[in-house]
Amino acid sequence: MRLWMVLAAVTLAANATAAEAQSRGGYGSSGSYGTGSNPSSNSVEGYTTNRGTYVAPHRQTSPNSTQYDNYGAKGNYNPYNGQTGTRPPKY
Repeated sequence: MRLWMVLAAVTLAANATAAEAQSRGGYGSSGSYGTGSNPSSNSVEGYTTNRGTYVAPHRQTSPNSTQYDNYGAKGNYNPYNGQTGTRPPKY
């Protein structure tokens, strides 16, 4: 029973550390791209692409000269949907 409690405590501590890193906007120098999400965002209305795919309304970071601070960039955290970005930035 004690081993179970120790494992649970270690798991909780690891999860808390990961969540703290995400809330700061990145994972540091361990090969991630995230520089911290752009603090400025805007709403996007739903639309249909020219291929017929519907894109639901959402929020995105405001345009600027880099993709490193976008919600979808690897290592950055999106506070509106609770997800961490997975895409490498193009520029």
